[in-house]
Amino acid sequence: MKKLDLFPDGKLDVTLLRLCHQLLENYGDFEDTVLLALQPRGVYLGRRISQLLTALLPGKTVLYGELDVTFFRDDFRRRDSVLEPNKTQVDFLIENKNVILIDDVLYTGRTTRAAMDAMLAFGRPKSVELLALVDRRHQRELPIEGSFIGITVDTLDTDHVTVELREAGGEDKVFLTEK
Repeated sequence: MKKLDLFPDGKLDVTLLRLCHQLLENYGDFEDTVLLALQPRGVYLGRRISQLLTALLPGKTVLYGELDVTFFRDDFRRRDSVLEPNKTQVDFLIENKNVILIDDVLYTGRTTRAAMDAMLAFGRPKSVELLALVDRRHQRELPIEGSFIGITVDTLDTDHVTVELREAGGEDKVFLTEK
């Protein structure tokens, strides 16, 4: 089993700052833009992105929410075990807003598709874009593409991407494990 560090030597911090600057380039002061991080693992990345943007926009409010997509997935009934939902915490409407969905890894696209269904409970957005830390480019099952990507990697079905962030109680590490 081979393990490849995708963000060596502090590259993760630089990448996250780059992603924030790309968001600012496109959305300015975030007056009409909101962040929705996807449960469970996208919330740690989302919290970090939200904090960085808030620091880059002194005096401005960056609306941030966390969205559970468990029961919106098309495969939740196909599992052998009972799924336990996470908490959705969105205390604002997204009606006519630009929505940035945030997840750690873009793989098949099914989680993003489920998020698009789940977020409609909070209004009809003006636009929806995806920010993902890692894009597993060649494994898409749905026609979903990230707009803001930290790194793109070519993977096989047997490969696994592990994202560990300090917000989850560990260290900042992102690995591709080749089996």
